Amino acid sequence: MTDSNEFRERGKEMVNYIAGYIDSIEKRPPLAQVEPGYLSKLIPNSAPQKPDQWEDIMKDVEQAIMPGVTHWDSPNFHAYYPTGNSFPSILGDMLSDVIGCIGFTWIASPACTELETIVMDWLGKMVGLPDEFLDEGVGKGGGVIQGTASESTLVSLLAAKMKRIRQVLEEDPDKNKDEYDVLPKLVAYTSDQAHSSVERAALIGSIRMRSLPSDDENAFRGEALQKAIAEDKAKGLIPFFVCATLGTTGCCAFDNLTELGEICEKENIWMHVDAAYAGTAFICPEFRYLMKGIQYATSFNFNPHKMMRVNFDCSALWVKDEADIVHAFHVDPFYLKHKHQGVVKDYRHWQIPLGRRFRSLKLWFVLRMFGIERLQDHVRKQVQLAHEFEKLVLSDSRFEIVSRVILGLVSFRLKVSDEQNEKLLKAINDSGKIHMVAANLKGQFQLRFVICSASTELKHVQFAWEVIQGLTDSLENKEGSVHNLNGANS
Repeated sequence: MTDSNEFRERGKEMVNYIAGYIDSIEKRPPLAQVEPGYLSKLIPNSAPQKPDQWEDIMKDVEQAIMPGVTHWDSPNFHAYYPTGNSFPSILGDMLSDVIGCIGFTWIASPACTELETIVMDWLGKMVGLPDEFLDEGVGKGGGVIQGTASESTLVSLLAAKMKRIRQVLEEDPDKNKDEYDVLPKLVAYTSDQAHSSVERAALIGSIRMRSLPSDDENAFRGEALQKAIAEDKAKGLIPFFVCATLGTTGCCAFDNLTELGEICEKENIWMHVDAAYAGTAFICPEFRYLMKGIQYATSFNFNPHKMMRVNFDCSALWVKDEADIVHAFHVDPFYLKHKHQGVVKDYRHWQIPLGRRFRSLKLWFVLRMFGIERLQDHVRKQVQLAHEFEKLVLSDSRFEIVSRVILGLVSFRLKVSDEQNEKLLKAINDSGKIHMVAANLKGQFQLRFVICSASTELKHVQFAWEVIQGLTDSLENKEGSVHNLNGANS
C-alpha cells in the first residue's frame, strides 16, 4: 500500500469490516476457544520476502486472528470490568494515528498538550472534583492522561516518595544525609481489597507497603490506618502514602475517604484515590455520595477507557499540586528545550515514558459526540442491568449475593463449597456462551458478573442467567452435591 488512493479504498473496507465486527460480535464466543500455540500452526514462521495481498491478509485476520480473540465488547462478556469502545473513540484514535505526534513537550505539538489540559478540566468538572484539581481552578492542580490506572498509582507513589524525602532532608539538621538514608524508613498503606497494581507500584518504587484489613463491608477505614501509623512511627518509620480505592476489583467496595483523609491531613500523608472503574459513575450526581471525602485526596484517578466509551488506553490522573509530579520526574536535556519552557506544560514531566500519544483526541471526540447526558444514560443503564441480574440470583435459593450491588458488578456464589463454585465457573467458560471470572474475597471463592458491553441488554442478562442455572442443574444431576434446600452440601 504505497499511495493515498489505495489507502482510501482499503480504509473504506476496514471501516466496513470494523462496523460489521461490532454489529455481529454477539455471534462470536466471548472467550477465545483456542489452545496455547494455536497461531504458530496457522501462520508462517518468518516474514514474507515480498508484499502479501490485502485480500490474503484480511482472510487470515478472520481465519487465524479472530479465533484467538477474547471479545471484550461482546454483550455476553461479563468478566473483569468494562473496556471502553465506541465509534467516536475509534475515529479519534484514527486521527491520532495519522497525526503521529509524540507529544512530550508543548512545542512538539501544541494542540496535543493544550487539548489534553482542556479535556481533563472538562472531565474533572463532570465527575465533581474540587476546583483545586483543575488547571483553571483556584489552586495549583491539573490533570494528565496516563496509559493505565497502574501507571497513575505508580506515578503518584513516586511523586509522594520524592516529596516526602525532600521534606525530611530539609527538616533534618544532619546535612550529610541523602535520599538513600530516608528511603528505607518510608512506609505506605493500602487495603487488603486494593488492586494488585498498588502492590506492584510499591515493588517498582522499592517502598515498604502495608496491606491493612478492610471492614465487614470490605472498606478501608480510618481505625485500621491510624493503628498502623502509630505502630510504624513507634519503630522510627515514616508514613508517607495511602492508596484508597473507590470501587474495588473483587466486589466494588468503597473506602471511607473522610476517615482516611482526615488522618492523612493530620499526618502529612499523600492520599491517592484509585477509582479506575467507578470513577465514570460520578458523572451521575446520584452516585457522587460514593466519593464523599474527595477533598482530602492529593491525587485522583479513573479510567475513561472502562465505562465511559473511550477505547484503551486512557487513564485520567489529577493532582492538587502539579509541582509534586514535575519535581519527581524532571530531567531536562538540551535537545528537549524550547523557548516557551517554564510557561507551558511539558507533559513528559508528568509520566514515566518520554513519548506520549495524542490520546486527548479520542476523549474529546467521545465527550462531544455523546455529550454528558448520553454518557449518564449509559452508566445508569449498566447499573440497572446489574440490579436485574441481582434479582435473578436472589430468585434461586441455591445462590447468595456476596456483597452489596452498587454499580455494574454482582458478586455471588452457590451456597456450597468453593470447589463446587470453581467447577461451575469452569463449566460457564467452557460452554463458550458467556465469559466470567472469579475473585477471592477474604478467603472465599466468589463469582463476578459484570455488565461490560455498551450493547448489553436485558435479554443478554436473562440469557446469562439461563446459562448459569442450566449448568448448575447439570452439576447437580451429575454429582448430586448442589442442593436446592438451604444450598447445603450433600
